[in-house]
Amino acid sequence: MNAAPRTVLCMKWGTKYGPEYVNRLYGMVSRHLTLPFQMVCLTDDAQGIRAEVRCLPIPPLDLPPGIPERGWTKLVTFSGDLHGLTGTALFLDVDVVITGSLDDFFELPGEFLIIHDYKRPWRITGNSSVYRFELGAHADLLAYFRDHVEAVRARYRNEQAYLSDFLHRQGKLAYWPKEWCPSFKYGAIPPWPSNYWREPLIPQGARIVIFHGECNPPDALAGRRNRRFRFIRPAGWVAEHWRE
Repeated sequence: MNAAPRTVLCMKWGTKYGPEYVNRLYGMVSRHLTLPFQMVCLTDDAQGIRAEVRCLPIPPLDLPPGIPERGWTKLVTFSGDLHGLTGTALFLDVDVVITGSLDDFFELPGEFLIIHDYKRPWRITGNSSVYRFELGAHADLLAYFRDHVEAVRARYRNEQAYLSDFLHRQGKLAYWPKEWCPSFKYGAIPPWPSNYWREPLIPQGARIVIFHGECNPPDALAGRRNRRFRFIRPAGWVAEHWRE
């Protein structure tokens, strides 16, 4: 695996995230990955993204009109031919904060690795903020979705539930070590009532801190949550890591 080309892959579509998210992600990757790599962003708008990032169009998923996106677009990363890319890909959501070495994410054995679900660890479902795979190796996952869109959507809430179950049934699903990819929401915010006087901390052993739900890196930096009665103090360490 180590001799294969390494690609750090991300996606940006719509208006929720600006180019600064991709640029900061590249900066964090370049500081924390000592192995040779290229960074590719699948996007519908490359304006403002730094030149070191190779921007490519998002292959069409062709969802029927009116279907909530719910992350299904990520499934195009499993295209049999993704713009001719080959080798090993590490997919990262654009709103993660990298705090430690990424080398092991390319070297840990396994066909497909993903974060284990935070809230319900007894389920097989993974969190698709960080996953690694061989480009072109799981085209059947995408093909089955395209051929059975309605049935898949009726059974699975989102793309990460579907891909986790599909790959689990093939015996290919594995998880990152728990401490590598902690949730900011569940792992960094001090328990009540100490959240009123203690700022969120980087969980021990963290390599990539995941922001999901109501709080993104700018919110954490400002001490802002988008839910009532969920106070947090500003997380100063975000500024140290979340930068170009």
